[in-house]
Amino acid sequence: MASISLRGVQKAYGDGAPVIRNVDLEIGENEFCVFLGPSGCGKSTLLRMIAGLEDVTDGDLSIGGHVMNDVPAAERGVAMVFQSYALFPHMSVYENMAFGLKIAKVPKNEIDRKVREAARILQLEALLERRPRELSGGQRQRVAIGRAIVREPGVFLFDEPLSNLDATLRGQTRIEIAKLHRQFAKASVVYVTHDQTEAMTLADRIVLLHAGKDTERHGSIAQIGAPLELYHRPASRFVAGFIGSPRMNFLPATVASVDAQGVTVALTHGGERMRVQADGSGLQNAQPVTFGVRPEHLELSDIGSAGPNGSDALLTRGVLLVEHLGEHSYVHLDQPGGDTLIAKVPGGVQVALGERVTFRANPAACHLFTEDGFAVPVRGAAVAHPV
Repeated sequence: MASISLRGVQKAYGDGAPVIRNVDLEIGENEFCVFLGPSGCGKSTLLRMIAGLEDVTDGDLSIGGHVMNDVPAAERGVAMVFQSYALFPHMSVYENMAFGLKIAKVPKNEIDRKVREAARILQLEALLERRPRELSGGQRQRVAIGRAIVREPGVFLFDEPLSNLDATLRGQTRIEIAKLHRQFAKASVVYVTHDQTEAMTLADRIVLLHAGKDTERHGSIAQIGAPLELYHRPASRFVAGFIGSPRMNFLPATVASVDAQGVTVALTHGGERMRVQADGSGLQNAQPVTFGVRPEHLELSDIGSAGPNGSDALLTRGVLLVEHLGEHSYVHLDQPGGDTLIAKVPGGVQVALGERVTFRANPAACHLFTEDGFAVPVRGAAVAHPV
């Protein structure tokens, strides 16, 4: 059982700009922490620094209260599961799972007990004599996980372990990993992925890393929080645009008025006035902002049913495309001056191409972002860990 602490951790190669920038992070005992972000944001590099496979350029990295900056990987008490499985092709499943214990000179009967117990948990008992080439992708990944389990580490590290599996196997293995965390409740888990579904369903907390053209933020933490915290209370436009699929709709606007209940903005293209339940105390009239609303928070409406704000919060647009997905449909709407607007509607709702439809945006579910990309706080609620 071990906690992980990172204080001002940075990673740079040579004289280049840092690829990991000023990371301050505490991962508690028995916590399932997911590093999430787009390709190239540095999440795997950060994981490899915890494992001891990459050096720390600046800052301190501690595991179980002990600084690990100069401690070799083999002495850190962590076990890592790689994307590529990294199994020995000439060894059986049993031998692959037992290899690390043999190197550590664990007694033979203890090795056998641990391997067979891990095989039972992972449903690999019938496969112990097979070679990796005789296994499916999902079975190979379970062997790689079993090899980590037998070491009984204080920290499990997973580097995109499901990315080589097909969609069905990803779902099944994701459930197995969640069950394993409950069974090995004393261990902390750090899990790297770019897949939102994995992050949202597995994590106790998500650490979302910046990536992109903003070199001052690239490789830094964009937001830390519980999955639904990031979803409902994004700290920035970057977070709001990355979390959620389809992504949040963003519309340029200006501040029209601020009152005790929230903010009214005028959309730049179309002129509609939209309400947002946000703390506008730091905003000024005519200030440029970005209005954000998720597809599922656009509700089909009639002009006469807009609620207490009258025509505020209503959008009328033409239908460009409808994606029917069974339980729900995505309606793509024309949006002057920018990308199409996407609304999520129940699967039984029928709308026709070219039809003009009206949607209401619930002010309590809408968001505002300033020109620098940061979120305007929701009234009565603090944004978690903004950078």
